[in-house]
Amino acid sequence: MKNNRHPSLSLQAGKRSLIEDIDLQGEALDALNHVIFVDMKFHGNITDFYNPLNSYMHQVLINKTGIPISLCVLYLTLALRLGVFLEPVNFPHHFMLRWCQGTLGSTFVTDYVFVDAFGNGKYRSAKECEHLIGQPVTEEFFAAVCTKEVLQRMVGNLLNLGKRESKDRSFMLLRVSLDLYLAMYPDSVQHLLLQARLYFHLGIWPEKVLDILQNIQALDPSQHGAVAYLVQHTLEHIERRKDDSVLQAKLRSDEKEVCYSVGLIMRHKRYDYSCVIFSWDPLCMMPPDWMENLDLYNLSKGITQPFYSVLLDDGTCNYVAQEDLEPHPSPTEISHPDIDLYFSEFAGNHYIAKKELQLQYPEDAEWIVRQSVEEQPKSSPQEP
Repeated sequence: MKNNRHPSLSLQAGKRSLIEDIDLQGEALDALNHVIFVDMKFHGNITDFYNPLNSYMHQVLINKTGIPISLCVLYLTLALRLGVFLEPVNFPHHFMLRWCQGTLGSTFVTDYVFVDAFGNGKYRSAKECEHLIGQPVTEEFFAAVCTKEVLQRMVGNLLNLGKRESKDRSFMLLRVSLDLYLAMYPDSVQHLLLQARLYFHLGIWPEKVLDILQNIQALDPSQHGAVAYLVQHTLEHIERRKDDSVLQAKLRSDEKEVCYSVGLIMRHKRYDYSCVIFSWDPLCMMPPDWMENLDLYNLSKGITQPFYSVLLDDGTCNYVAQEDLEPHPSPTEISHPDIDLYFSEFAGNHYIAKKELQLQYPEDAEWIVRQSVEEQPKSSPQEP
């Protein structure tokens, strides 16, 4: 039954009212605990704690599992709608919320009860928090943090998971979490250098690597040694790519193992991202150390199978083995800033290559047309 007099249902200047009485706040939180953790069965994901999905709020809502920080974000959002003001607390190893029992904004730790959303909303004292994380902490750790600091920790968790992910995943999680972190802290030299090394290691976006390195040098001249090394080898990579672009045309009729064509919309079989092919090689053309770092020798068909350069729908690039790709069942346009460098238009289910790309792959366009005709359902013969 809805209580129409509850402060959470009243609006003042577009904002929900807060419950002033501490006992009533406690009743609201007790009810919230029952609904979230008993009725809806949200819980901490102990068995798969390091799954990145635990940090994506939409997945937390779908799977009803999370880690301390994601469950705290959900909890404090709902508590505020019920009229109870909670604040995020950035404890080491275990994110918490604090609930003021005294004057709002008090600087005394003893004026707060700490809510453990990962522990089904259990209330803890400051001493119990220290025991929970297994180490004594100073008073500054009990202070509330701002929204940006919460987001920073969530992205930091994803960065750490990205560094741990298996080599054959092209470090997608690390790449996107780095982009997000640098959107918040664009002058972080440590993370800029990690991004430059990552792109260099993967052999993608060499021009962007140079831009990042130039920015690092301007921000911190002491990084000159690392920057100079990466600049030298990135310029060598760009020169090799220029040499490759003037090689003779690649003919499908000479490469019977090549199954796909430039312009095709593809899907990665394991990681389910969408992409479009903008070049192919009959076998992997990357340096041995690159292939070893990405563990390509353990592919079922090894490195002698065709490899494809693709533009991803998230704005990045990849170099992918043929065994990891399949035609997309529902091809749509790819949102990538370099699309116009290679293709003139989207033709409904594939891209049409520009003249330069057609000269390099002169048989691919005809192959796409032929495949489209062969895949059309054949009409049944008319009855006399």
